[in-house]
Amino acid sequence: MKIKICGITNLEDALDAIEAGADALGFVFYEKSPRYIDQFEAKRIVEQLPPFIQTIGLFVNENSTFINQVCTNAKMQLAQIIDDDHYTDFASLNYKYIEVVRAQNEKDIISNQDEYVLVDAFVEGFGGAGKRVALEWFKHIDCSKIILAGGLNESNLHELKGYNFYGVDVSSGVEASKGKKDKQKMINFVKAVNEI
Repeated sequence: MKIKICGITNLEDALDAIEAGADALGFVFYEKSPRYIDQFEAKRIVEQLPPFIQTIGLFVNENSTFINQVCTNAKMQLAQIIDDDHYTDFASLNYKYIEVVRAQNEKDIISNQDEYVLVDAFVEGFGGAGKRVALEWFKHIDCSKIILAGGLNESNLHELKGYNFYGVDVSSGVEASKGKKDKQKMINFVKAVNEI
């Protein structure tokens, strides 16, 4: 199962996440988030990362021009896009992308199961709220293209056994405080994923 650690704000956390075993690092380009990072600060971090680690930019209700520009400036390889308000023209993106489904019910997941998607719990704000998606919504669904996010931590990952999710995405579940990761929590998280 692939592991993305999101909300990276500094080089130390990025390197600790990689050492723990993360496959991908997420950088939040949504200014209202406590995990927001400036695109050029993100670039400084990315330029110091080892090879084979994917860099992912998180965007909320942004137009394609902005997403393309930030991905270029910050050296992102993939855009993770919440587009609730339909601002993004996906056809004009220059980067690979994955859409975020903020699930309010099982139907939201069923209608998106043929594409690679990231499924998060619907909350009024955006991201990092630690709210979980109801696992029973996935019982009759092929989860092999689904990345699960929302409320995951080392102590509840065992509940995902048997679902065959493509990956998991964690932010607040491995933090010491908002925007600052806890190295041991990241190590424990990755270990728990590998035991599923």
